[in-house]
Amino acid sequence: MPQASTPPFERLLLTGASGGLGKVLRPALRDLCTTLRISDLHAPADPLASEEAVACDVGDRDAMMALVRGVDAIAHFGGQSIESTFDTICHANIQGAFNLYEAARKHGVKRIVYASSSQVTGFYPTDVVVDPSMPVRPSSLYGLSKAFGENLSRLFYDRYGIETVCLRIAMAFPEPTTHRMLRSYLSYRDLIELVKRGLLAKDVGHTIVYGVSANRDTLWRNPDAAKIGWAPRDTSEPFRAAVEARQPVPDPDDVQNRYHGGKFTQDGPFEDRRA
Repeated sequence: MPQASTPPFERLLLTGASGGLGKVLRPALRDLCTTLRISDLHAPADPLASEEAVACDVGDRDAMMALVRGVDAIAHFGGQSIESTFDTICHANIQGAFNLYEAARKHGVKRIVYASSSQVTGFYPTDVVVDPSMPVRPSSLYGLSKAFGENLSRLFYDRYGIETVCLRIAMAFPEPTTHRMLRSYLSYRDLIELVKRGLLAKDVGHTIVYGVSANRDTLWRNPDAAKIGWAPRDTSEPFRAAVEARQPVPDPDDVQNRYHGGKFTQDGPFEDRRA
């Protein structure tokens, strides 16, 4: 994406900067701003001169108020990134999302890219192609918390005009390693471009886009990707032969393959569930 000589943002906030995807996005977002404010539960290590590293618990409202002060836009990748107990999910992803949006409202931030998840619709069968207009069917407490965040962001757009691009991220890794990932793969290059487009596109209102590369087989339709000017460039096809050579053909009746959410749709007490 070509960049102007003057960055589009004076100060951009990236939450979850020490997480798996935060580490990918951190260097990529520096060219969008004069100062990149990076935060996580513990302050990210080795900040550059153009970075501000801040320790922040997203579930702490006062800390979030301070974190958001003075920023122009936010890429929110903080919070609990995997399935856990309800108390953990609630603090980080439900209370945390409210804290973020309330801080954005009070400090006049008008653009947020919100890291949602394909688990928001994880209980759809894999023979159903899903788009954002269809009802949510979360496959986990984590997916439920992301559905809350999407609805919260809709409320803050309708009531306060805070624009959000919700990214229903599938499986973002260096390469796909399973049959399921061949359908759900999101390359890092496509992820970076998606986040940048979400931050820079004009008049996005409240938009939901599935974060998935241009794979041969798909579980999702993405009608609003063009709205933000994003088209994935990568595909899982270069990895298909290696995956198929080392793994048997999946059993379509196995829970891993029956639903979009895979193992997260399995029966069992929520309090005992771990990723």
